[in-house]
Formats: sequence, structure tokens, C-alpha cells
Amino acid sequence: MIHALLVGLGGAIGAMARYSIALLPLKEPYAFPLKTFIVNIIGCFAIGCIIALSIRTQNLSPKTILFLQTGICGGFTTYSTFALEATNLFKTGNYGIAMAYIVLSLVIGIGAIYFAQWTINKM
Repeated sequence: MIHALLVGLGGAIGAMARYSIALLPLKEPYAFPLKTFIVNIIGCFAIGCIIALSIRTQNLSPKTILFLQTGICGGFTTYSTFALEATNLFKTGNYGIAMAYIVLSLVIGIGAIYFAQWTINKM
């Protein structure tokens, strides 16, 4: 039961953070879903840091990792929104933007995880 509560509390924190970013008055250029893109890259970086720190220090308990990774990051990142926005870009004929969004999200997201782990390991 404690695990479910940790994930739920973390998820609530992540979801509130995600909602806060959605409220930022950023103009999304050329229909590119900039806010979702930023959230997903930050989420990838955060997950990379959590994993690197847990491996490096071995001081993070499994409950802390569950709270941070599954809870906060899971509530914060927006893969389902990403998929919906990509689908909508395709449906509206914005094929180039859709492909750029998908490729950039994947490449930079994976790069953010590697960069986070590299940064933590250099400390």
C-alpha cells in the first residue's frame, strides 16, 4: 500500500508541475508543440539524473526511486499528449512538423538521459 501512495503522491506533484508549464504564456511557433516537447525533455533529463544518482551513490532507497521516477516523472511527462499531438499534426497535413517533432523528441530525449547520466558521473 505504501508503494501506491508514494507513486500517487509523486504523480500528483508531477501532474501539478506539468499543468504549471502548460500555463506558461509561450507562443508555440508553427504549430510545434513546444511546451510538451520541453516537458518531455526535462522529464528525460530528470529520469537520467535519478538513475545515475541511484547507481552512483546507492543511497537512494527503492521507495525514493519509486516516488521520483514512477511518481513525479511519470506524472510530469506527457507521452500520451505527445502521441496525440503528433497524430493531430499528421491529420492536419503538417507532415514535416510531425516528423520533426517525433524525431527531435526521441533523439533529444535520449540525449538528455545520456547527458544527465554523464553530468552526474562527472561530479
